[in-house]
Amino acid sequence: MKFLVVGSGGREHAIALQLAKSERVEEVIVAPGNGGITGTKITTIAISEQEHQNLADLAREKHVDYAIVGPEVPLLAGLADVLEEAGVPTLGPSQKAALIEGSKDFAKQFMKKYAIPTAEFQTFTDYETAKAYLDKQGAPIVIKADGLAAGKGVVVAETMEIATIALKDMLLEDKFSKAGEHKVVIEEFLSGEEFSLMAFVNGEAVYPMEIAQDHKRAYEGDKGPNTGGMGAYSPVRHIDSSLVDTAVRTVLEKTALGLVQEGRPFKGILYAGLIATEEGPKVIEFNARFGDPETQVVLPRLESDFASLVADLLDGKVPDVRFKTEGTTLGVVLASSGYPGDYETGKPLKRLADLTDEVHVFHAGTKAEKDGAFVSNGGRVLLLQTEAESMNAARAKLYKEMEKLDDPNFFYRMDIGTREE
Repeated sequence: MKFLVVGSGGREHAIALQLAKSERVEEVIVAPGNGGITGTKITTIAISEQEHQNLADLAREKHVDYAIVGPEVPLLAGLADVLEEAGVPTLGPSQKAALIEGSKDFAKQFMKKYAIPTAEFQTFTDYETAKAYLDKQGAPIVIKADGLAAGKGVVVAETMEIATIALKDMLLEDKFSKAGEHKVVIEEFLSGEEFSLMAFVNGEAVYPMEIAQDHKRAYEGDKGPNTGGMGAYSPVRHIDSSLVDTAVRTVLEKTALGLVQEGRPFKGILYAGLIATEEGPKVIEFNARFGDPETQVVLPRLESDFASLVADLLDGKVPDVRFKTEGTTLGVVLASSGYPGDYETGKPLKRLADLTDEVHVFHAGTKAEKDGAFVSNGGRVLLLQTEAESMNAARAKLYKEMEKLDDPNFFYRMDIGTREE
């Protein structure tokens, strides 16, 4: 089989490597990829994820059997529809189904309609009305920009001052949306343990993966602004399996069925960001694709053949979905200094060659120079991942290697996975 993987980050690197493990796979084409996405059977071709027709032409020209779309932006722009129309079965929802991630307001109204557990909320487009509601509710409270914001359009406001600044940024400035399109969702603050639950979905058929825990805040102790994710681990053993089973039943299966009933059948990866409250699991957010960095710690735990799994799912068959039952997989992100705010690129990654085979490197915001060295080319630069028998052992191995990348141009969190110790 031949696969096309669309995207350029660490998630796509993990997807490509997992596909390439299969004896049934002849070639994995990653477009556009990055300089660090290499490996046996893996080819990168510099076609942007925005070039939908060129990607479809590439898939036909290379006789690609299946495609996987990694990032959310091309899905919301309809890339999966274009690829399907070109005769390429695609793991990625249609533009209509991807709206479950593309609009916070749509997702919340959908959950309300189908009785899917989530926080109480109100949606606003007018600042004064929103501010009056905010003053009535008080803090802590959650403010969300309606559209895509690369994981940065959510503010968990512990104080009214922080909440008011977030409201101004989202409704009075063009920070997260174009002029005239400003919309926010204001949600009640929920307390509890957060976890990520992804599933392979085709219509009403839902096949859940092993759960992971992501660390969204930039700094240690879960402080600072939200990011796209600073690290993750899987499995999450202190989240009870019965609670996960409840989430599959009350969230994933109800969402898949609801989208079918809405005329938006979902085919791809449905991601639920969940919180374990005293009333049971509730939805914080939906994504319409593999999470990043969760993919880098969940996919390597897959025991079944990933390529066969994708092929069977897209062909309407029951896929073989099995994960390792032992050990822990841990990943930590190296980010550019200043991220998720302003940061500089082009900074050399001086000691990548010194890393041992104790860790796997998933390239995200990197660029290969002519001499083979790498420099930074994004906010989240790369992720180091390792597997071990326990979390303590995984942390000891991984952070020993992370120390080699210490540099004032970059930073990383030292506390990824400590909740599991």
